[in-house]
Parts: sequence; structure tokens; C-alpha cells
Amino acid sequence: MFITFERIKELCKKRGISINFLEEQLEISKNYVYSLKNKKFPSAEHMAKIADYFQVSTDYLLGRTDNPAIAKDDAPFYFEGQEVDVEELAGTAMRFNGKPLSDKDKKAIQGIIEGYLRSLE
Repeated sequence: MFITFERIKELCKKRGISINFLEEQLEISKNYVYSLKNKKFPSAEHMAKIADYFQVSTDYLLGRTDNPAIAKDDAPFYFEGQEVDVEELAGTAMRFNGKPLSDKDKKAIQGIIEGYLRSLE
């Protein structure tokens, strides 16, 4: 289960939080995540809580896949540990070369931002 510990540790690092903070937020016993270095059978309930918190699959946490994505399109994006509303961010781009941007242009900018944020993962 060492891979489970390493994945959770990395996800915490990306969010800018400590493992202890995660355990407090999810009301998981202190040092539970550290105990995953040696556990053969982690708690399904705890794994589900952690996976939900990070919006990743439990299979990813358990090392059964390298793809952290859950099969849904509305997963949040994070930049420097903060959740980012990409649609709102793209909507703040109002003009280019003095001309207003169309909705199509704003969607294109949103796609560029999403692609960039995915590349950081």
C-alpha cells in the first residue's frame, strides 16, 4: 500500500495542504494516512472519503491505474492549491485588439486554460 500513501502525499502537496490537515478535514484518525505504508487492506470508507476530497478514483489511490480522473466532466481545476473556476476566468477576457470577444472566443480561451491546468497535473 506504499503507493497509496505516496499518491495521497502527492495530492496533498498539489493542494498545498498537509496530511494531518487532510485527516482533520475528513475526520480520519491521526496518522491513518501514514499507516498506509504498511497496511494491506485500507478502509474502503476512508479511501472513498479521500478519493472524494481530491476528486480522484479509488483505483488511482490504490495504484490500480495511473489515471486519477473520475468518469465525469465537471471535475474542478486547481492552480497553486486553489480551486479555479475556468469558465469565470475565461469570461473575464473581454477584449482583444480593442474588439469585444465573442462567446466562441471565450470558450476557446477556456479550453486553452483547461489544457494548461491539466498539463500541470
